[in-house]
Amino acid sequence: HIAACLPLPSERDHLRPSIDMIVFVIDIKSKYSLKVAEASLAYVDTNFFLGRVYFLITGVGSMNSCSIEMNTIWNLREKYCSPVLFGELEIEEIRVATGQRLLRILQICAGQVPGVSALSFSSLMRRS
Repeated sequence: HIAACLPLPSERDHLRPSIDMIVFVIDIKSKYSLKVAEASLAYVDTNFFLGRVYFLITGVGSMNSCSIEMNTIWNLREKYCSPVLFGELEIEEIRVATGQRLLRILQICAGQVPGVSALSFSSLMRRS
């Protein structure tokens, strides 16, 4: 499911499946996308950050037109203890690879990969 921001509308709560993973997509060329993500983070339960929240940074192929500094991205990662993924959604091959990578992470977060938990996988992705 895709949402433009959080909180999700409550009128269909009873129909909503459980949420296994949240990916905040931030376009590095848009300060607005960062503001929406930052505002939405306040609605995520703190327990959910234990391996099930990721930041997907797009637009990195054109770093010369960035509106967001990379330090801001690194600070988000540190503050929320959540991994950062990079993907270029404009190029089909990279878009497909990014989608496959997110799907595999989702399988881990949903508990469908034996022997690997979302928290242990997330800790492997963190910068040492």
